[in-house]
Amino acid sequence: MPKLKVMILCGRSPRHLYIANKICTASNPVAIVQETGSHWTLKKVINLLKPANLYKKIWRWIRDRKRYTGNKEAHFFFGDREPSLDRTDLVREVPHINHPDVVKLADELQPDLIAVFGTSLIKGELLTKGKLGMVNLHGGLSPHYRGADCTFWALYNQEPEQIGCTLHYIDPGIDSGKLIAYISPKVKATDDELTLFWRAVYDSGDIYAEFINRVANGEQFGQTQTEKGSLYQVKDRELKHEKQLDKLIHNGLLKNLNLSKRVTWFTDNQ
Repeated sequence: MPKLKVMILCGRSPRHLYIANKICTASNPVAIVQETGSHWTLKKVINLLKPANLYKKIWRWIRDRKRYTGNKEAHFFFGDREPSLDRTDLVREVPHINHPDVVKLADELQPDLIAVFGTSLIKGELLTKGKLGMVNLHGGLSPHYRGADCTFWALYNQEPEQIGCTLHYIDPGIDSGKLIAYISPKVKATDDELTLFWRAVYDSGDIYAEFINRVANGEQFGQTQTEKGSLYQVKDRELKHEKQLDKLIHNGLLKNLNLSKRVTWFTDNQ
């Protein structure tokens, strides 16, 4: 059977480029859409300038600069190579992922599947595009860990067995669509939040590609999420939580674990 026509919506970090490349190998990619983040509204500006929000924004920016120094993520996913897309000829940039141009592009290209990783929340008419639907890679195990910083919260809650990524169909909710696969990484005593998150994403690349190949061969996936689970937002993570997790890891949270890589598939007859 011919490869599926896939339209990719992704971010611009090394992990996003890595997954996009994996999707390209398994499909007939027709476009790679990336949002520039340049879309600002008066409401957004006013909300950002509130003292509490501005403080949190600055603190998160400083924290992330420290965490990502030395191009660690780039090296994890690309080794000594410069992180890049294999199909730069397909790149389209938009101010935000729900821009009318993205809907227009989907209507023009008529992709079989829209594959997502690392964008802001998709809303509105775009949700209806893709003949076989729209699929997302989420950095947590839904429904127990939905939203942001899910690896962090799984560690904070002392549930390292709940670290992983979820491949799922997108619906109007947040990480609440039908389940396709869980991808849980090997957990090592020397790991931290970032290495565990990156390893889960890295392992997910092959699973994303395998899913696309299997759908092209006629297999069907998708199990309804029957629990509400927990939704974490970026604003929920504060300095006190960071300090508590540092303490837990220092005291041996990840020691003496025997957690290997695990993959669980959800076919539509389950």
